Amino acid sequence: MTGKRATEKDTIEMKLLLMQHGEALSKQEDTERPLSDKGCNDVKRIANFLRNTHININLVIHSGKKRAEQTAILMIKNLASAADIETSNLINPNDEVADFFTQLAPDQNDILVVGHLPFMSNLVSQLCCKNNLAIVSFQPGSIVCIENNENKEWHINWMIRPELL
Repeated sequence: MTGKRATEKDTIEMKLLLMQHGEALSKQEDTERPLSDKGCNDVKRIANFLRNTHININLVIHSGKKRAEQTAILMIKNLASAADIETSNLINPNDEVADFFTQLAPDQNDILVVGHLPFMSNLVSQLCCKNNLAIVSFQPGSIVCIENNENKEWHINWMIRPELL
């Protein structure tokens, strides 16, 4: 049998890490819905776990909502101190995936996007399956890594939930 091994053929060009913000306080507790103590701890645990994985995040994008911004800042502080941070008004819960994805530069390296459901789940489904069927089940603080190969095909590489750590 001849041919290249899959790992040679499918050279990864970009990793997109998609993270649902950490657990937030309810609207009754605080209308801005900042992270709860549990949410802060969960995000820190995810960042600390990922620190040894050789992920090189260059950019962190968040929705601008308090809980997403706090999650993004904690991830930068604990994992990617050299990363740039941006706010996007295209990753709110019910935003269209295509509107956001067209804004990403195709030559960027690893990017962390911190957002909300159902947007995050829809983004994974659209990129990997080209449909809206939910293929991952996010919970607060969960992170999924999808990768893009030289053929511009997206694949789920891994997913971590805080309760696994």
